[in-house]
Amino acid sequence: MAPTHVLRCCQRGLSWIPVIFIALVVCWSYYAYVVELCIFTIGYSSIGEQIVYLIFFHVSFVMFVWSYWKTIFTKPANPSKEFCLAKVEKERYEKEERPEAQQEVLWRAAAGLPLYTRTGSGAIRYCDRCQVIKPDRCHHCSACDMCVLKMDHHCPWVNNCVGFSNYKYFILFLAYSLVYCLFIAATVLQYFIKFWTNNLPETHAKFHVLFLFFVAAMFCISILSLFSYHLWLVGRNRSTIEAFRAPVFRTGSDKNGFSLGFRKNVAQVFGDQKKYWPLPLFTSQGDGLIFPTRLVSPDPEQGGPQPPEPSQRPSQSVAGVPASPLSEVEDHLLNSPPHGNHTAAPDALTSVGTDSVTISLESQS
Repeated sequence: MAPTHVLRCCQRGLSWIPVIFIALVVCWSYYAYVVELCIFTIGYSSIGEQIVYLIFFHVSFVMFVWSYWKTIFTKPANPSKEFCLAKVEKERYEKEERPEAQQEVLWRAAAGLPLYTRTGSGAIRYCDRCQVIKPDRCHHCSACDMCVLKMDHHCPWVNNCVGFSNYKYFILFLAYSLVYCLFIAATVLQYFIKFWTNNLPETHAKFHVLFLFFVAAMFCISILSLFSYHLWLVGRNRSTIEAFRAPVFRTGSDKNGFSLGFRKNVAQVFGDQKKYWPLPLFTSQGDGLIFPTRLVSPDPEQGGPQPPEPSQRPSQSVAGVPASPLSEVEDHLLNSPPHGNHTAAPDALTSVGTDSVTISLESQS
């Protein structure tokens, strides 16, 4: 049997095949549109049309490639050291054999952490693989083999996990790829019809123009459905995981637990300054560790971990991602006066189990 590291190298190499395929298709589309259509087909018969086509094509092409590049090569954000067990707690956790005793260790370790969600059984969400207490909306990705903050899904077409650090880039990638394909399909259509009806002479450009229209139209249909779905998720402040399995709070399962209203939901992903929304620059709110919820303050009768004091909040950037200013709702949440104690019962708060998503959901142990 081949060594484990050899198998992992092969797996990593194969995971780049979808990205390479997309890159080849994009390179060919650039050649087919610029050279075969604008230069050979349109030629000097309509210089104005040729210039307009080339300008708009290159603008959409640059924005598409830029957002695609950022989505691929932005490292997923991981939980900070505050969510790692101390050495003593980790040893005590590993020595315990009973799940109840292990949960007692985790409850003590999570007492000062801003956690508002739990597993379906009311337990602390802990990743045995990464050995960290999972922040709200954090899940373990089996493909990336790491816990990812506000994980949405693992996308093979970008060979990366889409989460807090690159979700805006992913949305823009879908938007600009849709614009790119729509522009190509719309401008190529008239020449597609002329070639199809033999109103243009037979040249080597005919194949490229005909095939370019079919490819652009095909990608338009597939991207439009995915883009519409993610716009719907952004408007409701949900991830793909939360859309399939709603997070469970102390008050029960609530798929809208993180929804703050349409405008604030959009600002959570794109930021407050609208001038930066179309650019593949990180402007998302927060740090990926703490999220405002409709649960403003804990129930004193049920207890549970309290929001940390301002001096105790994780403030450093996560995995190279700068922490953006928190919204008013989040400040109100974090500055709420503490109630109750930190000895919470397991049913105090509940949340999503340790799910991982590739293109479809995968259950993790």
